[in-house]
Amino acid sequence: MFLGHYGLAFGVKKVAPRVSLLTLFVAVEFVDILWPFLLLFNVEQVKVHPGFTEVTPFEFVHYPFTHSLVMGVVWGLLAGLVYWFFKKDSRSAIVVGLAVLSHWFLDFVVHTADLPLTLFGDTKVGLGLWNSLSLTLLIESALFFAGVYLYATSTKALNNKGKWGLWSLVAFFVVANLYNMFGPPPEDSIPVLFVSFAVLQAIILSLAHMTDKNRVSTN
Repeated sequence: MFLGHYGLAFGVKKVAPRVSLLTLFVAVEFVDILWPFLLLFNVEQVKVHPGFTEVTPFEFVHYPFTHSLVMGVVWGLLAGLVYWFFKKDSRSAIVVGLAVLSHWFLDFVVHTADLPLTLFGDTKVGLGLWNSLSLTLLIESALFFAGVYLYATSTKALNNKGKWGLWSLVAFFVVANLYNMFGPPPEDSIPVLFVSFAVLQAIILSLAHMTDKNRVSTN
């Protein structure tokens, strides 16, 4: 899932206005930010098989440290504790921790049966929504635009950066998602994948930071 994770982050801002959008984006995508580094060092493995599903060519071979349910809980707890240590805000820390954990449950909906439950067990699960391009587009778009709506209506722009930054960010997501779904498959090269993911995350997080610092919560 791509848009759905960020849609959740947008929407959560309404109930956790003291948490920056940048932090929420990092939280919901934390394991996907960590994942390319583990690929680079061959701790986790992925293969590119065009046509593997209707939506993505990635065959996720081995990634229990980032995408198992057990480690989702661990990463969520650690993220919540780190946030609390710096901010001393228990409610927001819980939200951040749950945002990290949410990644596994949203992935469970779209992935084939490749999501591990534990670090070393063989049981893997996934509902396989990625086998239907139309349903994936429908559900991800609904989650994303619902989240954007909640964010846009619970914050207001302080200036043009806050106004146009939001719509630039939304437009970038739409274009990136369409490219991911309908563009050519990526190279089956870990260094290339690492760079492409790093550039994508850098753009998204930079736009999120610029947008949110120029908007204020109306709650």
